Amino acid sequence: MPSYAGWRYTANRDRRWILGVVALALAASLGGCVTDQEATGSIGTGALPATDSGLRDFAATWGRRHDADPGDTTASINYARALRGLAQYAQATAILEAAAIKHPYERPVLAAYGKALADAGRPREALEVLGRAHTPDKPDWSVLSAQGSVSDQLGDHAAAVNYYQAALKIRPGEPSVMSNLGLSYALARQLPQAESALRIAAADARADMRVRQNYALVLSLEGKFKQAEAIAATDLSAADAGASVDAIRQMIARSETWRSIQKAGTAKAGRVPGAVSVDPPPG
Repeated sequence: MPSYAGWRYTANRDRRWILGVVALALAASLGGCVTDQEATGSIGTGALPATDSGLRDFAATWGRRHDADPGDTTASINYARALRGLAQYAQATAILEAAAIKHPYERPVLAAYGKALADAGRPREALEVLGRAHTPDKPDWSVLSAQGSVSDQLGDHAAAVNYYQAALKIRPGEPSVMSNLGLSYALARQLPQAESALRIAAADARADMRVRQNYALVLSLEGKFKQAEAIAATDLSAADAGASVDAIRQMIARSETWRSIQKAGTAKAGRVPGAVSVDPPPG
């Protein structure tokens, strides 16, 4: 999601939840999803640190390794992952482009490069590179999900759904893929399907805060603000959960894209368009 690369953690949990929703709304209005999943068998593995300071330390460590040996693909991938986490997309893309030139058949490098291109707003190039990052006889679920994300960026939501469904055959129930699938349905103005997919994703023990942000957004698009607050309260205090949902309401009200999705989605669900006010509060 962009890709949704704007979903980055800050040191303050409450603030990062609300910032994540803001980034999500901006990203999804352009039609992108999460691309930062690990490839099966990837040489850049493990979760990124959850704080900005941790990310900077991670980047510094792998940056030194990369500078000492630019041909080290593990260093290139991990350094680029950290840079993506810090929203330094152009630098991450440049590092992986150089790695891909040196290792044109190294699939983990191509997978990382394709995801970085998606983050950098170069979806057509990303789709071409990701297509070379795995093969039909050895498909990679995370690459398929990234291909779905890029297809959503390009507005081809039907193709995106096919990619996500193919990824789920390999990785059944994977919450990050289910989350992307749900957002793809939302972008295609199919809110009931979006809610269903995200409900499953959020219920999975592996789901992270980003998945719950997505679920809260879709619930809010359907006018289910109390349910959205309950989901937000998984990560926040009751007061902060209410504030986060109010922020979503304001963003929906101020975004022509989200208002059109809400109107079309509620109409398809048999609800009365506009029955739920999403006007921002006074002041």
